[in-house]
Amino acid sequence: MKTNPLFFAAALGAALLAGCSTVGSRIQENPGFFASLPPDQQALVRQGKVGVGMEQATVRLALGDPDRVTVRTTAAGRGEVWHYVTYENSDGVILYSGYYHRWWGLNGWGSYPYYMDYPLRRPHDRFRVEFAGGRVAAIEEEKP
Repeated sequence: MKTNPLFFAAALGAALLAGCSTVGSRIQENPGFFASLPPDQQALVRQGKVGVGMEQATVRLALGDPDRVTVRTTAAGRGEVWHYVTYENSDGVILYSGYYHRWWGLNGWGSYPYYMDYPLRRPHDRFRVEFAGGRVAAIEEEKP
């Protein structure tokens, strides 16, 4: 049986796209949770945005997993800060938004950090979400 190269290319492309997490794919994976959100939060999630007062699960639905998490302690208490990161070179040129690149290897799907061995790369917060009591207390993003 002869395999059509176009079929192989289409299958590979579909597999690569399946590994990408988008707002739409996250909503499809969690339809019940999305349906339980108030209409204003559903609208924000569809746009890939978050609002003050949202729960962590809702932020994860809108933005995906954070690139890193830190803990912030103030007089009001402790809270998590989710960082969504870009990587830039020493001149401030963005190398890549997001941390992991997916690839297919001998053991199946894997991932590795982009520009892991780039000597002058530095992480840069493009978006930060601060939580207090499990809800969004503050959002910080760069002005375009």
